[in-house]
Amino acid sequence: MTWEAWLTIGVVLLAAYAMVRSLAGPDTVLLGAVTLLMSLSLASDRFPSPPAVLASFGNVSLITIGVLFVVAEGLRQTGAMDLITRPLLGRPRSVLGAQVRLMLPVAGLSAFLNNTPIVAMFIPVVTDWSRKAGINSSKLLIPLSYAAIMGGSCTLIGTATNLFVDGMVRAAEDDPGFFMSQPLGMFTITAVGVPAALAGLAYLLVVSRWLLPDRAGVRDEAGDLRQYTVEMIVESESPIDGKTIEQAGLRHLPGAYLMEVERQGERMVAVGPEFPLHGGDRLIFVGVVDSVVDLQKIRGLAPATDQVFKLDAAGVNRRLVEAVVSDACPIVRQTIRDGRFRTRYNAAVIAVHRGGEHLQQKVGDIVLKPGDTLLLEAHPNWTERFRNNRDFYLVSTVEDSQPTRHNKAWLALAILAAMVLAATLTPLPLVNAALLAAGLMILTRCCTMGEARTSIRWNVLLTMGAALGLGVALDSTGAAAGAARAIVGVAEPFGPRALLAAIYLVAMVFTSLIGPIGTVGLMFPIARAAAAAQGYDFMPFTIALMMTAAASFATPTAYQTNLMVYGVGGYRFGDFVRVGAPLNFLVMAVTITLAPMIWPMTP
Repeated sequence: MTWEAWLTIGVVLLAAYAMVRSLAGPDTVLLGAVTLLMSLSLASDRFPSPPAVLASFGNVSLITIGVLFVVAEGLRQTGAMDLITRPLLGRPRSVLGAQVRLMLPVAGLSAFLNNTPIVAMFIPVVTDWSRKAGINSSKLLIPLSYAAIMGGSCTLIGTATNLFVDGMVRAAEDDPGFFMSQPLGMFTITAVGVPAALAGLAYLLVVSRWLLPDRAGVRDEAGDLRQYTVEMIVESESPIDGKTIEQAGLRHLPGAYLMEVERQGERMVAVGPEFPLHGGDRLIFVGVVDSVVDLQKIRGLAPATDQVFKLDAAGVNRRLVEAVVSDACPIVRQTIRDGRFRTRYNAAVIAVHRGGEHLQQKVGDIVLKPGDTLLLEAHPNWTERFRNNRDFYLVSTVEDSQPTRHNKAWLALAILAAMVLAATLTPLPLVNAALLAAGLMILTRCCTMGEARTSIRWNVLLTMGAALGLGVALDSTGAAAGAARAIVGVAEPFGPRALLAAIYLVAMVFTSLIGPIGTVGLMFPIARAAAAAQGYDFMPFTIALMMTAAASFATPTAYQTNLMVYGVGGYRFGDFVRVGAPLNFLVMAVTITLAPMIWPMTP
C-alpha cells in the first residue's frame, strides 16, 4: 500500500480510538477525521478533494433519514403511537407475558419507523406500565431496545443504518468491478431480517429470565415528594365515556391515584375499579407532576378548570409550568379566582402544592400563600417572561408537557400508511414519499414547523455524512483495497461463505466499539473491494453489512437505543454483554446461512 493509504488507515484508527474512549461525540470525531484527510489533498491527489467529500452530505439517503424524523414527530405529537400500543400492552400477569406483549408490537412498528424515536416514545410508557404490573423495568427495557433493533432490520426504512447502506450502494453503482444482482427495495432485506428477528425474539423470551437483571431502574427508584391535587373532567362522547375506571386505565396510575369522583354535585370517595365514568364527571387525582402530564395526555380527560379554555394561546401552543409564589406577589392571601390570576398573568392554575398539606378546595377557591407551588398551563414563552418577575421565586417549564393532538392521531397514521404504500407499490422514490408525508404532517398540523425543525437529529446526519466522506477517502487512497486483500487472503481459502463471515465478524467488532454508522463508513469500501476482487455478487455483502450494523446488541455503545435504556433501566455494562453477545452471533449465523442461499455469491 502507498503512504497515503497507511496514513488514511492511521487517521481512521485514531478516530476509532477517540470514539471508543468517548473523547468526543461521533459527529465531532468523524468530521475532524474527514476534514484532515480532505485537507491533505493539497499534498497528494490520492486524497479526496473537498467537492468529492462534501458531495457525501447531499446523499439522498441522508435527506430521507432527516425527513423521516419529521414523520415520526407527527406521530408522537398526535399520540398515534399510544393509540396503537395501549390496547396491545394491556395488563400482563408475568414477566414473560409482558415481554411478549411489548416486543412483538415494537418490532412490528420498528419495521416501518426509525427505531430511535420509537424507543424514545416507549421508554416512559414501559416504565409506567412496569410499575402498574409490579415488574422491574430492567426486565423490559433491554428487550424494548433489542426488539426495536431487530424490527428495524426487516425493511429498508426500519433503521437509518439500512438507508445509509442503500445510499452507499447507489453511490457505488457506476464503479468498475461493482456487481449487484438487484437493487435494494423496501422489502429486500425482509427475507433475512424476519427470520433473524424471530430467532432473536425467541432467544430473548427463553433466556431473559436468567440473563436479565431484576434491578430497579432510575425512574423506579426516583421519588418526587411534591404532590398536587388536580381536577380533570371526563369529556362527553370521548373514548372513556361509559368505561369503568379499570377500562379507562385510571387504576394503579404510577405516581398518582384517583382520590374521588364528583358527579352532579355529589362527591364519591374510594370508588372501585368497576365504577363507570360518565361525561361531565370531575375526577380528583393526587400525584406528582409527571403524573399530571400523563393525565393530560389521556384521550377523553381535560383540566376541570374553565380558566384553561379562556387563555389567549391555542391549546397546541401551551405548556405546563411550575411557579413558586413569592411574598411580593400582589394576589397573596386572595383566592385564585378573586385575584384574577388568569387575567393578570395569562396562565391558568391547574393545581397547587403546599408542603405536606392536602388542599380540598376547588382550585379557584384556594387562598394563595407565599411558598405555594403552582402548576400552570401557559404559553411556551411564559417561562422566559416571568423567570425574573418579583411575583415568583422560581419558574420552570415541565418537560414534555405540550398537549397531545388526539384528534389527529388517525390522520397521522393514515399519512404514514400512505407513505409506505407509495414507496412500495409505486415508482415514487422513498425520499419523495417521505417529503410528501412530512409536508402533510405539517400542513394538517399533526406537528408544527417548529416541532419539525427541532425533531431532526442533526448530529446523526452529520455523523453519517462524515462517515460517507471517510469511505471516499478509504477508497481513493487505496486503503480499502489493501484491507480487502488482507481479509480475502485469510478467508478465501475456506470458500466464499467464509469471506462473507469474515467481513461480518470484523464489522460486528467495529460496531460494538464505534457504532453502526462509523462501521458502515469504514467497512463498506472494504467489503466492496473484496467482492469485486473475487467477482462476487455484492448483494450478500450488502445484507451482511445491514444486519451486522443494524443488529448490534453486545454493548450499550453499539447502538443508540441501547444507550437510551442503559441509565433508565439501572443496567451495568456487563448486562448487555451477557445478553447481547450470544444474540449477535445468533443473528450472524442466520444471516450467513440465508443470504448466500437467497442471492448466490457467484454470478
